[in-house]
Amino acid sequence: MTFASRLAAVTFAALMCWTVPASAQQPPGQYPPPQRQPGPETFGPDELVSAGHKFFGNVSRGLASIIERAVSQWGLPNGYVLGEEGSGAFVAGLRYGEGTLYTKNAGDLRVYWQGPSVGFDWGGDGARTMTLVYNLPATNAIYQRFVGIDGSAYIVGGFGMTALTANNIVLVPIRSGIGLRLGANVGYLKYTPRATWNPF
Repeated sequence: MTFASRLAAVTFAALMCWTVPASAQQPPGQYPPPQRQPGPETFGPDELVSAGHKFFGNVSRGLASIIERAVSQWGLPNGYVLGEEGSGAFVAGLRYGEGTLYTKNAGDLRVYWQGPSVGFDWGGDGARTMTLVYNLPATNAIYQRFVGIDGSAYIVGGFGMTALTANNIVLVPIRSGIGLRLGANVGYLKYTPRATWNPF
C-alpha cells in the first residue's frame, strides 16, 4: 500500500467518525441508578478486581481504584471483556482488538472490536483491556457500534478509563499500556463476531 493510499484511508477514518448520528448517544441522566450489591447476574467489585489482577498481572496496582470509580458512577456490570488491542494514529487513527465477553448466566462469547478516532495525538500503542459491560440484555447485543460519552476519561495508577454507549448499554474500557491518549481523541468502537479490517 502506498503512502498516498494510507493517508487517504486515515483521512477517511477521520471524516467518518464525525458522521456518527448524535442519537446513538444517551443524554446524561438517562441511565438507571447504580446497583451496589452483586446479584445473580452482576459482578461485584471484588470479583472484578480479582479477574483483573489475574489478567493484568504485575501492572495491576491501580486497578482497584479505577474499578471503584467505575462502580461509583455506573454501578455493577453484568458482564466484562478481557482482551488485547492495538492502535495507531497521526491525527486520525484506528483501533483493533479482540477478547472474550464473560457473563454469569449467559455464557462466554468471543468478540472483536475496531473503530476510527480523530484528535490531537499520534503514534501507536498496545494494551491489555478490561471492559466493564452494563445493561447488556443478551450476549449478542454487544455486536453494534458504541460512541464515547463526553467527560468520561479518567486516569489513575497507570490505567485509563473511558465510557461508550449505545441503546442504553454502557461499555467502560479500562486500559493498561503505553500511549493511552485519553481525552485527546474522539471516535467509536464497533463490536463484531468475527475479525475484520473494516473499522466502519
